[in-house]
This record gives sequence, structure tokens and C-alpha cells, in this order.
Amino acid sequence: MHLVYLDDLSTDLAADRLRERRRRWPQATNPHLLITPQTYRHPASPPISHCAMRSAFDQIGLLPRQAWADRFLDEARETADPVHLVRIFGIHPNIAVKYVQAAHPDKALPRVC
Repeated sequence: MHLVYLDDLSTDLAADRLRERRRRWPQATNPHLLITPQTYRHPASPPISHCAMRSAFDQIGLLPRQAWADRFLDEARETADPVHLVRIFGIHPNIAVKYVQAAHPDKALPRVC
């Protein structure tokens, strides 16, 4: 585990973001905060660099897409509702259905050829 101490402003901003996420998506089950170039920034500030994001993931030996896929799958296990996944993550409905089928293979409809 890698422990990072945040300054007061960062702590307040992270807490505000988590409160906003809980307000917007009360059914979301993942308590973690993942900061991306799209989610961290204020419109008046410059975007976070790709190198900074990549460095953070390299330190833990994980690819960003793996973290996202794990997050989608975790939510799919909890809800089994592809519409919920589309609303929370903004993913295509076909992708949402695939995550629900992966999370609940016992409930998947048989494939029609």
C-alpha cells in the first residue's frame, strides 16, 4: 500500500467530489475516488498531463483501462442493471450488457446464432 498525505485543500476537494458522486449516483457501491484527466480538473485549470497519470499507474503496476474495467465489473456485480452502468459511466449500452453478462454468467441469455 502506498500512503499519500493530502493537504487540507486537496482533502476538502476530494471529500466534496465524493459527496457530489453520492448525491448524483446514490446506488454506486464503490467508495474509492479515482482521479483522471477528465474528473480532476476545474474548467479554469490546465488538464493533468498524460505522463503524470501514467507515472501514478506505473508505480502500482496497473494500466488505467484495467482499473476502469474492474470498476465497471464491480458495479455490474452489485446492480446487474446495464442501464445503471450506462448512466454512471457513460459507456455504450452494448458494453454495459457485456459487463453485466460477465458479472452474472448464470443469468445471461443464451446466444442466438
